[in-house]
Amino acid sequence: MNRAELGQMYLDYLRQEGYEAKIDEDGDVLFKFDGGTYFVLIEEEDEMFFQIMFPSFWPIESEEEGARVEKAAQLATRITKVAKVYRQRDNVNASVELLCVPPEAFKAVFRRALRSIQAGAKNFRAAMSELDAPAPQPGANGDRH
Repeated sequence: MNRAELGQMYLDYLRQEGYEAKIDEDGDVLFKFDGGTYFVLIEEEDEMFFQIMFPSFWPIESEEEGARVEKAAQLATRITKVAKVYRQRDNVNASVELLCVPPEAFKAVFRRALRSIQAGAKNFRAAMSELDAPAPQPGANGDRH
């Protein structure tokens, strides 16, 4: 399949499933889900490769925050099945990357892939909250040192 055929296959599926979707200026498929904007990224050279991306769901506002982002992304990726959470410049993305043979096989795992991305983003946010929490002070729990 060429890029246009892959894009049309994804677009047809998403619309059939009730998603608001369109092909963007790069030829990838953009769709809305649960308040977020997602993309099915198309690689014409590898039609078995299937990727959904949830881009820029967390802006990085400082280098200090960037260090926490790296830790939180690593944790979220480690504990979430299939999803990758990673920094890209000043934002955090989440994605799922799969090999689907034939390419149409993505339909069987699409909803689960979306849930995995959402779980990765949720795990990332939870990790960031924990990393932002102030460290307990010695003696704060009545302990004597």
